[in-house]
Amino acid sequence: MKLYHSSDVLVKTPDTIHSRDYLDFGRGFYLTSIHEQAVKYAQRFLRRQREAWLNTYEFEFEPLEWKILKFDSYDKDWLNFIANCRAGKDSTNFDLVIGGIANDRVIQTLDRYFAGELSENETLGLLKYEKPNIQYCIRSQKMLDECLKHIESRQL
Repeated sequence: MKLYHSSDVLVKTPDTIHSRDYLDFGRGFYLTSIHEQAVKYAQRFLRRQREAWLNTYEFEFEPLEWKILKFDSYDKDWLNFIANCRAGKDSTNFDLVIGGIANDRVIQTLDRYFAGELSENETLGLLKYEKPNIQYCIRSQKMLDECLKHIESRQL
């Protein structure tokens, strides 16, 4: 499958070292299968007067060989996993986590949830109206090295 990664640099050889802590699905290399989503995300670099690159990869893996967590919707499990990752309390060892992105509106909702302003049910109720999106977080360097092959990088 074809996956995209937006960055302010060309990324021919991805790694997990350059990932920030406390992201949606923890430390890892983040990608999406939605071209439009990747291009839109790259616009944030241009708005900051930086270069924007759309890096394209082929991702092939045998699911039974890897430890994978997949969220099919914004649900209680997704919410709890994101909350743990963003709080630095994730101790799982998944090679790959797949699920919805916490975009700007989602982050505002999550902030209200973390602050105790919204209950779990209220938070999930607000999140169910979000436009579908997807992110793939490859959290193990081994999976990056063995399953993700760089196709091209295009400056936007």
